[in-house]
Amino acid sequence: MTKPKPEISLKDDAPQKLTSAPKKLSARRKPRWKPRYAAEEVKEIFRRFAVQRPEPKGELEHVNAFTLLVAVVLSAQATDTGVNKATRALFAAADTPDKMAALGEARIADFIRTIGLWRAKAKNVQLLSEALLRDHGGKVPDSREALTALPGVGRKTANVILNAAFGQPTMAVDTHIFRLGNRLKLAPGKTPEEVEDKLVRIIPAHYLRDAHHWLILHGRYVCKARKPDCPACVIADLCRADEKTTSVPAPLQPIGVVHPLEADLPQAE
Repeated sequence: MTKPKPEISLKDDAPQKLTSAPKKLSARRKPRWKPRYAAEEVKEIFRRFAVQRPEPKGELEHVNAFTLLVAVVLSAQATDTGVNKATRALFAAADTPDKMAALGEARIADFIRTIGLWRAKAKNVQLLSEALLRDHGGKVPDSREALTALPGVGRKTANVILNAAFGQPTMAVDTHIFRLGNRLKLAPGKTPEEVEDKLVRIIPAHYLRDAHHWLILHGRYVCKARKPDCPACVIADLCRADEKTTSVPAPLQPIGVVHPLEADLPQAE
């Protein structure tokens, strides 16, 4: 007796109708970003910043790459002024990884109690000091990968160190730069990484080294969070912010040293 042939299902093996092969699913491409500013406008913005602040500097006090690293770690959710008040005594006691590690977490905490999240930050400073001694011969590494492997060090902190300590053209996006990127429509983005990527793409290479400081200082003293001081803005005519109050730029002239105690600048928020 002949056994019946098993039924062949066409459901999974082949379609019953001849149709074109389905396209492979792939991640949707992000829409191509078109800058709101022409290349010459971006160049002019940073040319003016360069005239206004020929030698921009950060306001965190430090004496070497290690103390800068510690200061930046401590500056998360804190003001530069508050960090400086705490680190003057801390760095007098320990300005190298070996001295900081020997100081210990409890003593580090005593120095930084006036800074927000001081307990967690004291632990991170202790751990990163030990990591520098153990993995890097007591020296601050000059690569983003190595820096972000350290306790308490994220991409923004790493970019600050690479820029300020090693002269690399990185863009550390803090709250001021994130606000400017979106408010001015210069580099709009939902994340710091997106703003960073767009800024790096549009800023002329010869300005990129100092652009981080220019943008921070502009956001801190002129384009403030609550109320931008548009009459004091040297790029008011180029700015595309919806809330700007004037299109007449402030006189363009060097303002010298940017530290608020030494320069005639409006107070930061």
